[in-house]
Amino acid sequence: MTAVKQRLGPLFELAYAGLMTNVLLTLACAPLVALLMTTDPARSWPLLAALTPLAGPALCGAFAVLAKHADGTPVRTFGRVWRASARRAVPLVAVAATTVVVLAVDLRYAWGRQVGALVIPMLVVAMILVSATTLLALVVLAERPAVRLRDACRVSLYLAVRHWYLTLFSLAVLGLLEALLSTRPAIALGLAAAPLLYVVWAGSRFSLNAAMPPASAASEGAA
Repeated sequence: MTAVKQRLGPLFELAYAGLMTNVLLTLACAPLVALLMTTDPARSWPLLAALTPLAGPALCGAFAVLAKHADGTPVRTFGRVWRASARRAVPLVAVAATTVVVLAVDLRYAWGRQVGALVIPMLVVAMILVSATTLLALVVLAERPAVRLRDACRVSLYLAVRHWYLTLFSLAVLGLLEALLSTRPAIALGLAAAPLLYVVWAGSRFSLNAAMPPASAASEGAA
């Protein structure tokens, strides 16, 4: 019986961390969630873009909870990382969201025009790089909230390009979550958010290993 409890214990801890991640994300992004559930995203996208920065510290907190799910303190971990990262995560996501919106407007203008064949691929690549850099920088802030934002973005951009296959996979998973949020927000926040974000965090964290080894590896190296 003891052996069974020892085997099932980590599973229950992971399930509890996932459930609390979904709840805490919903609470931290309440205005954004309410807008998604009560309006058509295709029409309310300007307001959605304005509220998107709320997701910055919330994602940092979620990544921290998923990274330390064995601690059994998701609420405390989420709150601590949210507070510590908010001053950097909010402007980071705000700048990224504004940049992506501007690039998307330019892309729509170029679509169907003669200049589009040259401009559209560059705009798409720029949007991917901005999104990937922001994602990796949020993972950095989740673990080291006091890091300089410029340093986090510079390292994130380099490693996002270096590990482009992981970057594209993480963005695809994040895109799936965004699609679920737009069409089925209750399912996305009730069930899908935590496992999908765990996949995104794991791939992003692996990409960052070269520049930012995990705390356990760093302590072993110091010893």
